[in-house]
Amino acid sequence: MHAFDILGDPVRRRILELLADGEAAAGEVADVIRAELGISQPAVSQHLRVLREAGFTTVRAEGTRRIYAVEAEALHEVDEWLTPFRRFWEPKLAALDTEIARGKRARRQQERS
Repeated sequence: MHAFDILGDPVRRRILELLADGEAAAGEVADVIRAELGISQPAVSQHLRVLREAGFTTVRAEGTRRIYAVEAEALHEVDEWLTPFRRFWEPKLAALDTEIARGKRARRQQERS
C-alpha cells in the first residue's frame, strides 16, 4: 500500500500526530481518538494494525500493554514525494527566519540602549 493511501485517512494521520510526541500505549491512543473522533476502540485497533503493517509504527509489549511509536523510515517516501514542491514554501520560510533574526537582533540592541 502506498504511503498516501495510509495517510489519506484522518484517523491514521491523527494517530501518527499523537505518536509524534512520543511513545504511547494502544489504550491511551484509543482513548484520545475515541474522544476526538467518536470511533470505537476496535476501530482504533484496526487503524493501529494498518499503521503497524504498513511500517509507519512499531509496537512493543510492556506487560499487558502494547506501546506504539512512529517509525520514521516509513515517512521517507512521503518526504521524497514532497521534494519537488518544497520550492513553493522554502524561500518563504527562509525569509521568515531572516525577519525573526532581525527582530531578535533589534530587541537585543534596544535592551542594551
